[in-house]
Formats: sequence, structure tokens, C-alpha cells
Amino acid sequence: MLSSSEGNILEDESAITIISDAKIVSNDIAKAQEEADATEKEIDLARMGYKPSGEYTAMLFFTISDLAEIEPMYQYSLTWFVNLFVASIAAAEASENVSTRLEHIKDHFTYSLYCNICRSLFEKDKLLFAFLLCSRIMGAQGRIDATEWLFLLTGGLGSGVDVAKPDREWVTSKCWNELTRLSKLDAFKGIAEHVASKHQMWKVVYDHDSPHTQTFPDPWTSLDEFQKLLVMRCIRPDKVVPAVYEFVSCNMDVRYVTPPPFNLSACYDDSAATIPLIFVLSAGSDPMAGLLQFAEEKDMSMRINYISLGQGQGPKAAAMIKEGLSAGNWVVLQNCHLAPSWMQALP
Repeated sequence: MLSSSEGNILEDESAITIISDAKIVSNDIAKAQEEADATEKEIDLARMGYKPSGEYTAMLFFTISDLAEIEPMYQYSLTWFVNLFVASIAAAEASENVSTRLEHIKDHFTYSLYCNICRSLFEKDKLLFAFLLCSRIMGAQGRIDATEWLFLLTGGLGSGVDVAKPDREWVTSKCWNELTRLSKLDAFKGIAEHVASKHQMWKVVYDHDSPHTQTFPDPWTSLDEFQKLLVMRCIRPDKVVPAVYEFVSCNMDVRYVTPPPFNLSACYDDSAATIPLIFVLSAGSDPMAGLLQFAEEKDMSMRINYISLGQGQGPKAAAMIKEGLSAGNWVVLQNCHLAPSWMQALP
């Protein structure tokens, strides 16, 4: 308008009207921007209130990722993990207070994760997982010292303090070497000397059926449950497992050391139509009887098809799956050692 205006711009009513309207719009935009900035700050403040939940949940994911170091079969996808977390958000107890609400979600999700992971673990690894879960949570809270954690895993590195080994049969060379290395840690300075000079008091602990439940001689009565594990590793390594059991029970809950029995109904409730359930069987086990009974309970006994895979059975299984997709049937593939190429082509 300014560039096309002729004559005196101050006499051009159209230009003056447009400039006035533009000023009004500019003022409205500036006011709206101020409101948007204030709203953005409120959103950021509210969002940051949920940050602890994100950090906690991420820590749990990397905890279960480490299980692959124990057994390559123990691998879990991020998609599955996120879906499980979303389910906990829906199932956890509601609360108007954000901190209380996050605490409810944390408690529900932690136990839900424990139960789901335990389904996929060998029996021998379930307590180990519970201990790993507990120690990671406590480590993130600053309740476990990194050097003490390393000692529990390795028994200490390098040489220990120079203290003469007491001439007692129960103090083995391995036990003494680890005790002298333990004495190098800040919380345990002088423990090797104390064992050497007060060996009769320590032998009472050593001889007890449950040494991990005993009160240690002064001045070591104030050791926490994790630090007691380090002492148990040195003097009674055979009692580390029950000590771990006690440690997890005290710091989390006894339900984390009592793995839930296999429950097909719970597996079904946690599954989805697009995600298959895979049974990894040990020698001699057969879940078909339980599966058929569960199908009858779900009124699916007439809509469950099963086939034992072998040479030439692939096309039949593929046709069965495609029919199941359209009809809503259950399909059970038995003796499925590896996913054949025809399964990869299925939607």
C-alpha cells in the first residue's frame, strides 16, 4: 500500500486504516505471545515434575538389558517395555498429587516388570535378577557405593593391607586375602586387624547356621545389609545366597524373592493379538494340556488349531495362520525351533 500510494500518504485513508488495523493485530499477537510464554513455562514446570519417573524407568530398562550378559536368550525389546509401562500407567492407583501418583506408578510397574521378566528366566536366575533390580535401584538412589559393589563382584583387586594372618583353621588363605583387600575400603578400614585380634568373637558369627542374620562384633554393628554381603563373601561365601535373599526382602519386599508361579491367564492378559506367546520348553515338558484347558475356559476350544512343525508342514501352518487372522482363531505351532522363512512373509 505504501509503495503504490500516490500523493500525500497522510491523506490516504485506506493506508491509514490498514496501518491502524495492523497495529491492533500486532498488539493482539504480542499479548497472545506473552500468554503463550506463560503457558509454556507452566507446561515445562508440570513436565519436569514427571522427570524422576522417566529417569527411574530408563534405569529399569538398562537393568533388564544387562540380563543378556547372563544368558543370550534374555533379550527384551524397547517396544515391549514401553507397552508394559503404559499398561502400568493405566492400572496404577490414581491420585491428584503428582508425587503420590508417580510413586503408585513406580511401585506397580516395578513389580509388573519383575513378574513379566521372571516368566522368561530359568529358575536359577530369578533371585539373581531380583538382586540386580534391587541393587540398581539402590545404586541410583545413592545407597550403594560403587567401590563396594565392585568388591562384591570381584572380591577386590590388587593386594590388601599388610596384616599377618591369624593361625586359625577357619580363616582360610582365600578368606584372609579378601579381608585384607576389604580393609582398603573406607567403610571397612581396620576390619582385617579386628578379625585377627578378636578372632574368637568373629568365629561365633562364622559358626552360626545363619551368619548373615547375626550382629557383627563392635565396631561393625552399624554395617548396612549390603555391606554385610561383602563380609559374608569373605568369611562365609556359602551363605551369600541366603544373605542376598534377606537383602532383597529388607530393601524391596518379600514378594520380590518369591517368584510368581507360571500363570497362563496372566500371560494372556499381558499379551496382544499382534504379539505371539512363545513357550521355551525344557526336556519332557508339554504345555498343550494346560493350553487346551485354558482355551476351553475362554470359550475358544472350538477355535484353536495346532500343528506340529516338521518337513513339509510349513505351507499348512502358513494357511492355518492366515485363516486365524481373518477368523480370530488361535494357532499353536509345536516344535518350532527357528522361525522359518515363510513366517517372515506373514503380516
